[in-house]
Amino acid sequence: MRRGIDSASMMSQNRPQLHEDWIDSYALRIVRNLQDAGFETYLVGGCVRDLLVGIHPKDFDIATSALPNQVRKKVPNAYVIGRRFKLVLVKRGDHQFEVATFRRNVTAEEISTGDDSVEGDNYFGTSEEDAQRRDFTCNAVFYDPVQHKLIDHCGGLQDIQDRVLRMIGDPKGRLIEDPIRILRAIRLSHKLHFSIESSMRAAIAECSPELKKSVLPRRREEWLKFLRLKEPHLAFMELFDLHILEQILPGLNSVFMDPHQMEIFEIHLARMNSAGINKDDSTELFAAFMMAFMKAKYGEEPWNHDEILNDPKLAYFMREEMGIFKQEGAIFFKALHIMQGLHRIENYSRKGERRQMAFVHNEGFGLAMKLAFMDYSLSASQMHYWLQQVEKYRGGMPVKASSEESHH
Repeated sequence: MRRGIDSASMMSQNRPQLHEDWIDSYALRIVRNLQDAGFETYLVGGCVRDLLVGIHPKDFDIATSALPNQVRKKVPNAYVIGRRFKLVLVKRGDHQFEVATFRRNVTAEEISTGDDSVEGDNYFGTSEEDAQRRDFTCNAVFYDPVQHKLIDHCGGLQDIQDRVLRMIGDPKGRLIEDPIRILRAIRLSHKLHFSIESSMRAAIAECSPELKKSVLPRRREEWLKFLRLKEPHLAFMELFDLHILEQILPGLNSVFMDPHQMEIFEIHLARMNSAGINKDDSTELFAAFMMAFMKAKYGEEPWNHDEILNDPKLAYFMREEMGIFKQEGAIFFKALHIMQGLHRIENYSRKGERRQMAFVHNEGFGLAMKLAFMDYSLSASQMHYWLQQVEKYRGGMPVKASSEESHH
């Protein structure tokens, strides 16, 4: 079903909305360029969905009837990337925009005849066919920012209005097709404050073992997105309730099995925002998560640093379950080591200025301060002392940031 709806009726004046003021001017220009060249072109996906619920989008994706090479010719600084899924990357300063040609599903006839003229997932189609391929109805709404029209082929507008997350097509089949959709569904329901439609929720519970077939790099990206949520501890709790943790994060599942450990984990993780953790920095996000995990797992008393550093179970959890890179783990452990030094102010004060400066300039120092804030392990006077040292040797350094979630 196709509906053209005037976006003005869905706008609110005091928060992000489908209006030029909230749409990236570069994205708007790309859409206009392609439309002027005669191609059907829209904003699509998360940017449309987020603006409809009053969230400022991080990215603006564009869908068009133009083929990749046609986009490249019509839009400056555009590059065709990918083989299995060709799309166009448009660079504008520090920003980049993905422009994808409308796709369709391959037909049974094309499969049976073994048509090898099309490589990978590059069967191009109409906007309606493209919408039907997307995961959730709320992600399948197109917006024409030139004509100010919403195009809804899948009932996404009604679901956004009702705050319901609904799968396009058969939920079980779509989850088996790509099990990462299970994690996306849980994450989006928490980000948007949507309820998960009942048949999809049942399919998630049934299909959770399929997540074992997913590749670690994609799970890692989802964990980072979970940690960027305003209340990530609630999303992890839901993963536990749906028996998903036991499939792909058994280390964290064991924490949630113990009510006391679960409470410690949730309390610490909930302090991420007030501690000023940089949500654009994967090292800081994983460090905050691991701090909460280790406080729950190893207790709140001081740890033996060497024992933890050489714990094979912890190393396996970080590497194989969370997908934490070696360098990210190294900086985290360095920050834990520095945290011990933050309690030894008397030792520090006896050092010469060069050694004091080296300590404050250590790459793990800023993270150690944030983790100490998360942990409440420093007294107010100790925290004040170290902030003075930061001012003295680094001219000030952001240790505590706004608690508002800036990353969507």
